[in-house]
Amino acid sequence: MTASRRDSPPAEGVRSLEVRWIFPGLLAAAMTGWFERFPAEVRWVEDAYLLDPYLPGLSVKVRGDRALEVKLYGGSPGLLHLAGRALGRLQYWEKSSFPHGPASYVSGSRTTWRPVNKKRRITWFSRTAGARVPGLSHDRGRAVELTEVSVRGELWWTLGFEATGPTVALRTELDAAVAAVFARPLPVDVDLGMDNCQSYAHWLRLRASAG
Repeated sequence: MTASRRDSPPAEGVRSLEVRWIFPGLLAAAMTGWFERFPAEVRWVEDAYLLDPYLPGLSVKVRGDRALEVKLYGGSPGLLHLAGRALGRLQYWEKSSFPHGPASYVSGSRTTWRPVNKKRRITWFSRTAGARVPGLSHDRGRAVELTEVSVRGELWWTLGFEATGPTVALRTELDAAVAAVFARPLPVDVDLGMDNCQSYAHWLRLRASAG
């Protein structure tokens, strides 16, 4: 995203450091098998992202019918570069969550929401226990997800990393998760490069602009 001009994490809220790649098409079975060497929880969710009005520097979504999540973009500390494996721009975010009902898709509304159906495979890493299935709540740690996405009848998939917790530890935590996941090469010819590296909010806005 380009709206925010800060290059340091936000001062308040739940802070995270993230990187994500998004690809068109069906998720290959080989990719699923590659990821399944880690224990993972599978979740089916529908998230509705706010497209209009456009709020620069913000990602706003309704998760299912239970929470409104607002993420404030906080700049980038630079690139994640794992030679021969992955290249992407890291992003700081600050997330707040509020109880909320389902998003409204009423015609003529002043707001436009884009529903995104996801099948999420999520695993968490800890310093002491290695990879583990998510519990009910994790305020800090390292999460990796491989997700199948359906939006407006189109199939996509995404690989994302997220570290949460104390700001000073975010880069170290994220690098540790990346190293663990990419210790085994990708099983398919996938370009985890800058062209496919973006947040959900940015990707959806580009798709909407393209018609």
